[in-house]
Amino acid sequence: MFDIIGKRKWFLLISVLLIVPGLMAMIISTAQVGTPVRLSIDFTGGTLLELEFEQMVLPGDVRQVFTDRDMPDTSVQTADEGRNVIIRTKPIDADLRVEIEQELAEKFGPLTELRYESVGPTVGREVTRAGVVSILAVSVVILAFIAFAFRRVPHAFRYGVCAIVKMFHDVLVAFGVFAILGILVGWEVDALFLSAILTVIGFSVQDVIVVFDRIRENIPRRRGEQYEVIVNRSLLETLHRSLATQLNAIFIMVAILLFGGATIKQFIFAILLGMITGTYSSLCVAVPLLVVWEKGEVGQFFRRLRKRPA
Repeated sequence: MFDIIGKRKWFLLISVLLIVPGLMAMIISTAQVGTPVRLSIDFTGGTLLELEFEQMVLPGDVRQVFTDRDMPDTSVQTADEGRNVIIRTKPIDADLRVEIEQELAEKFGPLTELRYESVGPTVGREVTRAGVVSILAVSVVILAFIAFAFRRVPHAFRYGVCAIVKMFHDVLVAFGVFAILGILVGWEVDALFLSAILTVIGFSVQDVIVVFDRIRENIPRRRGEQYEVIVNRSLLETLHRSLATQLNAIFIMVAILLFGGATIKQFIFAILLGMITGTYSSLCVAVPLLVVWEKGEVGQFFRRLRKRPA
């Protein structure tokens, strides 16, 4: 029998190596832009303007028009060989928008407005608050449900705590990756990102509960076996189901990411990232944590640190 639980220290170390770079990126992002991840206008408030030109234009030339109007924080991105321009800037009214478009048309030729969106900071605060409240509410519900469903199992509370730790592990990895991508390629987090995070939480929690439920079934059946052996056996018995379910969804997300539209690219990437990390953390984080807690290995680790000579 393959011993996954016996390698739990390596799996937990991998999780640390996944989270730490993201935390460092969030610290760097906070120093640069004031937030752990680069926020879109859904959160900061502002204007999103998408224009299509008949000829290729350079982002720096377009941005200079806004800089001359005392809007130096304007972000300009181009697509479709430089003819499609996406502009993010501070809030501008309709009259100023018309003036800017006229100036751009004079400098770069005829243009067509494809999109014009204005989002106030109040929307951003509401979305953020709803997202945080949703994640906290999900944590409480998960803890209560697992504690009740596993009430006949020793230390049922631990199952709920490990599921919540696994959930926050996936959220931290997602935020860390987007913080890194925000620094490297300017990716921004919008309201869809929160939707993706909540979707990922649902997938990951469902996966880990399947493994926990098999542990609950095997504990009374195999009373003579050590807890570590029972957990490893339960993990192997549900491994094929977990991988089959998640891999099917992952393949679909990869197809959408490769062939879908650019407007949903970051949303699909966030879900895909969450599914991959969620599958890993269900098998290699939440379940090993149960064994670590049961055997008191965390306390033993800190006791060894205290006894180590200076």
